Amino acid sequence: MIRSKIAGIGMYVPEHIVTNNDLTQYMDTSDEWIQERTGIKERRYAHRTKETTTTMGVEASKIAIERAGITPQDIDFIVFATLSPDYYFPGCGVLLQRAMQMKEVGALDVRNQCSGFVYALSVADQFIKSGMYKNILVVGAEKHSFGLDFSTRGRNVSVIFGDGAGAVVLQPTEDENRGILSTHLHSNGADAEILAMYNPGTHANYWKENLATFNDGDIADMFMSHAMIDNAELFPNMDGPQVFKTAVVKFPEVIMEALSKNNYTPADLNLLIPHQANLRIAQFVQQKLKLRDDQVYNNIQKYGNTTAASVPIALCEAYEMGKVKEGDLVCLAAFGSGFTWASALLKW
Repeated sequence: MIRSKIAGIGMYVPEHIVTNNDLTQYMDTSDEWIQERTGIKERRYAHRTKETTTTMGVEASKIAIERAGITPQDIDFIVFATLSPDYYFPGCGVLLQRAMQMKEVGALDVRNQCSGFVYALSVADQFIKSGMYKNILVVGAEKHSFGLDFSTRGRNVSVIFGDGAGAVVLQPTEDENRGILSTHLHSNGADAEILAMYNPGTHANYWKENLATFNDGDIADMFMSHAMIDNAELFPNMDGPQVFKTAVVKFPEVIMEALSKNNYTPADLNLLIPHQANLRIAQFVQQKLKLRDDQVYNNIQKYGNTTAASVPIALCEAYEMGKVKEGDLVCLAAFGSGFTWASALLKW
């Protein structure tokens, strides 16, 4: 039976460190306020003009490809997860293909926000198991810093997010003691507007009133208008308490789903890599599942929430620190905008 294994993993975070105290220059906040609510101490911001979501993805991919013992020319499919693409279209997958001078391979972009990497991994897993591709590059990358509201008005969102990228190379294996055992994907759009960036978009206030202010006109002037800019309607929106309430329910559920599917219990886990949304959420999940500190890896304190990049960055860092060893049972789990949530259980 063919399984998908992670043959190589890499990460990239920008050099520029932004502490909580640095943010007090732009908004009414404090280090204590941010740490108490999120656990975050600092985050990385990409260079304003010299780094993009794609270029960070490229840097992470170079490391993953080298560790897999292959070259960019060996990659036969790309799955790129991000909510902050370089362009509204085309997607980052083709930009990465161009930047890395790869063959004319397929490139798929995944827009599942915080769950994006686990969704992308699941998609790639199916292609590997079907025999269609042999070397799939799966990337999660984000450049949040260019699109946040750095004012007191936007502090509840802006203090949380950071920039970075992670990547893995997926390959087939027949080794029963290695590879992805199962993936589990879910969504419920009932509360989609609770965590969303409404504009620019084509919704035209169809789903909910007053999400965008439009200029008068027979045509156009609706995707983006001066009024949207003047009214600060071009920033992400989040109802933090409601997201928290849902996340602490769905996170344990989807982790237990993966474990139960493969006849394991939380005690069998060598490592849980949760999406780095909020340290308080991760701590709640750890307590709920009765996991030891050494069974959970968190790095949100250093990088903030890097959305689609958070799971591969944390997994890569844990691997580089020797916390993930061959044969270990590892669970990846994420919850985010949509709402979407997902898990993947694998033998390293």
